[in-house]
Amino acid sequence: MAVTINTLRDYKEKGEAFAVLTAYDAAFAQVVSEAGVDAILIGDSLGMVLQGKDSTLPVTMDDICYHTRSVAAGNRGALIMADMPFMSYGTIPDALENAARLMRAGAHMVKLEGTDWMKDTITALSERGVPVCAHLGLTPQFVNKFGGYKVQGREEKQAELMIEHASELVAAGADVILLECVPAPLAARITQAVQAPVIGIGAGRDTDGQVLVLHDMLGIPEGRKAKFVKNFLEEGGSIPGAIKAYVKAVRERTFPSEEHTFK
Repeated sequence: MAVTINTLRDYKEKGEAFAVLTAYDAAFAQVVSEAGVDAILIGDSLGMVLQGKDSTLPVTMDDICYHTRSVAAGNRGALIMADMPFMSYGTIPDALENAARLMRAGAHMVKLEGTDWMKDTITALSERGVPVCAHLGLTPQFVNKFGGYKVQGREEKQAELMIEHASELVAAGADVILLECVPAPLAARITQAVQAPVIGIGAGRDTDGQVLVLHDMLGIPEGRKAKFVKNFLEEGGSIPGAIKAYVKAVRERTFPSEEHTFK
């Protein structure tokens, strides 16, 4: 049975964790969805893991649309979320046009990065039938404003503002909140504060769901990884086995552990 927004809401209501993973092509979309992943994210992370760029900023709408079509072709029932790339939603007309392109390509939901300035955009999308995931915390498209990839929300004032923004974005129509690289206690507070499902990456185990980049959880390429990454291929023994191990660990809330969590 296909996973929908209502499925994720039911998970939250029941206190059951769900697993999200990136994929960028039909073959991996099939493997990922058949291994039990609830939602697939076509992330603008493809700029780094597929294109070899040093950030997500060079990724275009054409790139995301192409990979969304590919994922949709191989998907076996997972919810498909597609990133809206840098400056593709700078104005409401741009957001509507580009979101429509992604939905036509096969997405079930679009993901936007930003804070309270996105409220009107989210409302406009929601009113026109486009489900939205709002991405808060470390938002990679803002890397040049942040001065690097840094944990967000460690100061109390910043933490309170993030809680406020999450609540405002859900009120504006956001169906899902994604938190990246925020202290676990803050992520837990936001998860409790909003009715929408909350997905975490580097946000502790108390969010409603977890997401990782496929290449990261397979240990590709070798070398230094972010604190929140775990190589599941080591215990899974194969790519399908690794994905199944990831899904199991998320659902049992054994991942992320303390070593993958920011305080």
